[in-house]
Amino acid sequence: MRRILSVIVNDHLGVLNRITGLFLRRGFNIDSITVGKTETEGLSRMTIVVNVEDERTNEQIIKQLHKQIDVIKVIDITNEPSVERELVMIKVLSPLQKRTELTNLIEPFRASIIDVSLESVTIQATGNPEKIEALIELLRPYGIKELARTGVTAFKRGGEREREVTRIKHDALSLI
Repeated sequence: MRRILSVIVNDHLGVLNRITGLFLRRGFNIDSITVGKTETEGLSRMTIVVNVEDERTNEQIIKQLHKQIDVIKVIDITNEPSVERELVMIKVLSPLQKRTELTNLIEPFRASIIDVSLESVTIQATGNPEKIEALIELLRPYGIKELARTGVTAFKRGGEREREVTRIKHDALSLI
């Protein structure tokens, strides 16, 4: 079962390495991981997507993350109201006579062409993983030359987020 973990960590050298090392040592596979600074100075957010066999394994991962000294907060947002996005860039073979067809094909996905050469176009799209997969499958018959995906970035929707930020800031300041 697919789980999305939102992990707030101290923004220090080596934190990403220690977190991924934990997954390696425990034999857990990471489907995707994204990391970036948050609105709070000194903190970063990791969005980790894992496939686990059962809820017990998921709980074990969360407990192991909590044991890490640089981990401030771990939230499993899989079943929470959340916003989930991924960026993909796809270089597709595109003879001149097929470009209008390709443009019309990607329009419903709110995708855009960001680079053009004589034999190909590069398409950019953002959305949930299902939307990205659907776009990739539609473009496959044209010939995908290159593909790069960022992995999922996500957090909880609405009011819960504001209360959580206040709590995280307070927790982080108390550690100093």
